[in-house]
Amino acid sequence: MKLLGQNRAPLFEAMKEYRKRNVIPFDVPGHKHGIGIQEMTDYFGRAMMELDVNAMKCLDNICNPIGVIKEAEELAARAYGADHGFFLVNGTTAGVQTMIMSACNPGDKIILPRNIHKSATTALILSGAVPVYIQPEINEDLGIAMGVDLNQAKSALTKHPDAKAIFLINPTYYGAVSDLESIVGAAHEKGIAVLVDEAHGAHMRFHGELPIDAVAIGADMCAVSTHKTGGSLTQSSLLMLNEGLIDVKTVKTTLNLTQTTSASYLLMASIDLARKQLATIGEEMLEKTLKLSRWAREAINRIPGLYAFGRELIGTPGVFDFDETKLGVNVRELGLTGFEVYDILRDEYNIQTELGDMYNVLSIVSLGDTEESLGALVKALEDVAKKYKNDREIKGKKEILKNPEVIVSPRDAYYSRKKIVRLEDAHGEVSGESIMTYPPGIPVVTPGERITREMIEYVKRLKEEQSLLQGTQDPYVEYIKVLGV
Repeated sequence: MKLLGQNRAPLFEAMKEYRKRNVIPFDVPGHKHGIGIQEMTDYFGRAMMELDVNAMKCLDNICNPIGVIKEAEELAARAYGADHGFFLVNGTTAGVQTMIMSACNPGDKIILPRNIHKSATTALILSGAVPVYIQPEINEDLGIAMGVDLNQAKSALTKHPDAKAIFLINPTYYGAVSDLESIVGAAHEKGIAVLVDEAHGAHMRFHGELPIDAVAIGADMCAVSTHKTGGSLTQSSLLMLNEGLIDVKTVKTTLNLTQTTSASYLLMASIDLARKQLATIGEEMLEKTLKLSRWAREAINRIPGLYAFGRELIGTPGVFDFDETKLGVNVRELGLTGFEVYDILRDEYNIQTELGDMYNVLSIVSLGDTEESLGALVKALEDVAKKYKNDREIKGKKEILKNPEVIVSPRDAYYSRKKIVRLEDAHGEVSGESIMTYPPGIPVVTPGERITREMIEYVKRLKEEQSLLQGTQDPYVEYIKVLGV
């Protein structure tokens, strides 16, 4: 169903009008419509460079929008069914940080699952909030975390009625969806705000066969990565607010603490156009996307040694619903890790998947996919299964980490005095920095947590698999900063 009043893209339209005027620029950016960096202009085109402009009256200002950006944000809010919408040009990271900082003061408790993205852990440092972790459900056959159990969420809300917020993920990277509506109801009964990382769910509102989105079931705030599954440019996202427990003025002030004063108009225009497309023709585009994903999943499941998991997981622990556009393929029966298949697909078949882990390789199926692209993926996986299948047993259960022991808040750990130790000698120490694979950006350890032998062994295994690690000052993760002198 098309949403009424969504055919305009006010910011993009204003940018086109600006370009028609052939303004002589004596403002920034210094490349002056691309003239000052000709090689880039020759490659990317004049239109793009002429629209890489700075804030001016006719194009509004993201820090205090009163014109076309305000109109575009209001259209986005209506498209998602929220009271207010905000453009983000620092990705959903900026939205997650704003949500937590708007809901929590230093020392306030916030309930979170441990498979949060690094943006949430940085938000804990910025806000001074104290995490109360709940363990997401683990599917040990797939070797991945799923959603949060309703009873566990209710238990945490009962044990911590003084918490200011509960933070949830909808959906997880792999497509699992928690019983979000029931959790929202339980939290609101206690006056606790619900914040949702919807980085991988920008598309879900626009097709009836996809899981329900956070705004629709009354979440107080959600951050939406339009660039991941909604069609906008990388680094562009939306922040949505339903008024009530969190004041819109607080959100706006908090957002302006960290958001740039020189927002990219190219990024913002892409949000404007992506919203317009989703709201007007998103349903038919997503119908095609779902058909392609379902076809590919069925085809992959006919290949010996491969298992493309999907809606059959609904009803298993942590899976209330499932987003079928997340095409996760379990490869362990091939005697290969997901890391290895990820590399094989990229190096030998010119196919770039989203990520590989110990057991799986994940592909994102979205608005831009075609029969040809999914056909190439299926054919490549069939070929990999024939060429590389072996009898090696892939063991990964020991890599599934449980909730850590939080010794001090992430903020206190960040500002504490630290010393540097070898990672292999860090058992029992309190971490002063994070270690994570990226993607997906879920930390193995964060500041303030006790480092365990399990964590160390997991990181060593990730290094053996040549996984991309981030978080430590040491780029090779041989050393880690811990609390102490």
